[in-house]
Amino acid sequence: MLSSDLLASVLHSAPDAIVIVDEGGCVAFASEQVSVVLGYEPRELVGQSIEKLVPERFHAVHAAHRARYRAEALARPMGINLELHALRKDGTELPVEISLSPVIDGARQLVAAAIRDVSERRRIQTELQLAREAAERANQAKSRFLATASHDLRQPLQTLSLLNGTLRRMVSEPTAVAAVAQQEQAIDAMSRLLNALLDISKLESGAIRPDPTDFTVAALFEQLRTEFAALAASKGLELRVEPAAVSVYSDPSLVGQILRNLVSNAIKYTGRGWVRLRALASPQSVQIEVGDSGVGMAPDQLPYIYDEFYQIGVGSNTTREGYGLGLSIVQRLVRLLDLKLEVRSAPGAGSVFTLELPAGSTMASATGAPPSVAVAKPNVGGAPRVLLVDDDAGVRKATAMLLKVEGFEVVPAGSLAEAVEQLTANPRIDLLVTDYHLQQGDTGLDVIVRARAVAGPGLNAVLITGDTSATIRDLPPDPGIRIASKPIRADELIGLMKSLLPV
Repeated sequence: MLSSDLLASVLHSAPDAIVIVDEGGCVAFASEQVSVVLGYEPRELVGQSIEKLVPERFHAVHAAHRARYRAEALARPMGINLELHALRKDGTELPVEISLSPVIDGARQLVAAAIRDVSERRRIQTELQLAREAAERANQAKSRFLATASHDLRQPLQTLSLLNGTLRRMVSEPTAVAAVAQQEQAIDAMSRLLNALLDISKLESGAIRPDPTDFTVAALFEQLRTEFAALAASKGLELRVEPAAVSVYSDPSLVGQILRNLVSNAIKYTGRGWVRLRALASPQSVQIEVGDSGVGMAPDQLPYIYDEFYQIGVGSNTTREGYGLGLSIVQRLVRLLDLKLEVRSAPGAGSVFTLELPAGSTMASATGAPPSVAVAKPNVGGAPRVLLVDDDAGVRKATAMLLKVEGFEVVPAGSLAEAVEQLTANPRIDLLVTDYHLQQGDTGLDVIVRARAVAGPGLNAVLITGDTSATIRDLPPDPGIRIASKPIRADELIGLMKSLLPV
């Protein structure tokens, strides 16, 4: 049997302050560590009430807790889920953790309390919480900045693009035509760079958050066919889009962004032949392949293709098509979605990028035809009348000039309130073109609702926005609305509008 001296030595050497309390709440033993934790010499506590170590505001409740513990004495932490404090000799309070254990001494039932100073841990926790809050505020500030930058930078580019489209329709002198064509190339280059830089900034700031759901690959393939068929044809390439009767589970918008970058790259680096999209299904996953018959890549180049501004065979001072940011964005999106992307390539033999996604649980059709569009009754006997709503005067004027050159009758408005006034005066509207973000918190959706209330539910609309956040991705589907991202090219805008008007 261990001697009392040995037991006392063990208690004195414990890292926590040990206090043993008798049935009456008096301290029967205090270890030497109480001097470090609480500032008392052990002899100063022996024979004193344990409430001496409890802040005065807790005296009454502590005495009641002692009584309940004696009735059901078990080894357990004290005050689970509560912040406990001990009173030091100098009158300061100390955050502590206390473990209680019953001790039998003959006929007496004592209680041993191990008191641990957790002030340093609490300080670290507080600092971590403050750091998390600061990081959250910084992320929110980044998100606000990106939203503002996205809108404010896209607006002048939108104006330039539309004015360029108007000029192309008005000039015929060869030198002027060449100058406007070169201007268009410069605007397109600025637009691509801006979009890429904003995409990277949003991904790095955490402003983009995935919203996974089941969706059909066929529908996405059809969108890609529509977007890239003309570009591929302009280079003499065959865009092969194979039927894909499968569904996948991921964020459809972000997966679409990955594939758009891959298809765009494939077309850019393929001088002749074909670019192919196909899906290969297995029970648990779907592999989407973007292949081409292009220049291909050497094995020693593959580790660098996801680096920013890296382009194969393009020197730093060489005129370049694009900026080498597409695959960097792809890699960030793949990581964000926790997907797998592999590449096979050889010089002169083309490349194949394979994106692996989880299989969806829904049945998919083999076609991805877009939904039918409701068609408003045309304005009989005149040019199509378009209600144009944009709170940026420069964009509104540039858009109006383009539409008038194209033969539209334009009814302009700078706000929701002005749009309502114009609708009252001009109830026969064939088509609505509206910006998404308007003044005073109004949106283009508000304009669409009010316009349809006047012109009829069959009124179609083009919704133009520089917002690429989840707010736009989560808009409810409407077959009578086409969403276009700023800066939209003049030809693209006119094409969308004509597709929504009666033949």
